[in-house]
Amino acid sequence: MKEWIFKLIKRLKNDLIMEFKEYQEQALSTAVYNRRWSIIYPALKLSGEAGEVSEKVGKVLRDEQGIFLDEKRLELAKELGDVLWYINALAHDIGYDLETIAKMNIEKLASRKERDMIHGSGDNR
Repeated sequence: MKEWIFKLIKRLKNDLIMEFKEYQEQALSTAVYNRRWSIIYPALKLSGEAGEVSEKVGKVLRDEQGIFLDEKRLELAKELGDVLWYINALAHDIGYDLETIAKMNIEKLASRKERDMIHGSGDNR
């Protein structure tokens, strides 16, 4: 392929990528819950949205023999967006941004892998 095509593809791909900080700012601009219930409200709603993801997966297992067609994948992606919204709101309410939480999680997982502790249970393994 010609070099200009590679550059065009890279630019288009970059236009589609949203950084955590950009998402966090835009999503928080839509937060309309009473700040009196910060932390509590997004935590409870996060649980509900995660349940909706599980419900959709369960219905595919029941009704579609576990075959996830594009339409069902899109529905799941939209529900995951709702989950992300509440994760973002909760992170903000406890004073963290998504990038920091993502980095902390990767560091935790890398440490577990290095110590051969990926399997098992418990937060501090």
